[in-house]
Amino acid sequence: MQSRKNCHKRIWLLSGTGDGPPIARALVKTGWSVSVSVVSVQASFAYEGVSLENLWVGSLDGVKGIVGVLKNAEFCEQRFQWVLDATHPFATLISANLEAACRENYQPLLCFQRSLETSPSSKVIRSSTELSIQSLRGRRLLLALGKRELHKAVRSSSHSGASVFARVLPTPESLKEAFRSGLPDDHLAPLRPLQGASPGSYELALCKRWAITDVVCRQSSGPTQDLWQKICQRNQLRLFLIARPRLSNNLEKVSSVQELIERVSEDRY
Repeated sequence: MQSRKNCHKRIWLLSGTGDGPPIARALVKTGWSVSVSVVSVQASFAYEGVSLENLWVGSLDGVKGIVGVLKNAEFCEQRFQWVLDATHPFATLISANLEAACRENYQPLLCFQRSLETSPSSKVIRSSTELSIQSLRGRRLLLALGKRELHKAVRSSSHSGASVFARVLPTPESLKEAFRSGLPDDHLAPLRPLQGASPGSYELALCKRWAITDVVCRQSSGPTQDLWQKICQRNQLRLFLIARPRLSNNLEKVSSVQELIERVSEDRY
């Protein structure tokens, strides 16, 4: 982690381990001084080798915490030209807090969200509760969702008559929620996405082991959605996508790293 106090092009990037590292590398390469916020120590490892000005680990204390970071940067004469929200599309609370804090402090905010690309064979549903009205009796359903969505999805899909299985992240919090969901232990697979000899090899093995007929994941527009679309298309599985939340119409958005670099390079601020 390097400090470059003479650099006047500063960005505060809030992201995870998906889009964040390539965005940070591209910004640094084009002369930006980048500060990154991640939630966990594990997420911070993805930024190793990137010459960041700051790497902050830990959750922010809502709008108040975000305002504190912005005011401290101003006090140190290191105001950010941009705050960049590249958090997960379903992390709606942090995005709403960022919008409120930046508006309060007249801080330019830019949102990075990839364009929606949904395969024709996928079915988009508004939430996991809609699984209860799908034709799933006798089907074998794999839930590839986060811990917050798991309980609701298990309840809804079980109500529809499906045999339910779940891929969960191998973290204490995720495993605790998985055990509380009511699924049998042998219907749970602790697994990080995109692992194995080749991306998707473990996910495909799970589908074959459990004779899965249907998969549910989130419409994140990232590599995980792309992976499940490919697996389902190639193996004639049905894919349900939980619709991505819509961003506020007041927010400025970019959908690619190239578009981002071009936008922040405009000499407006």
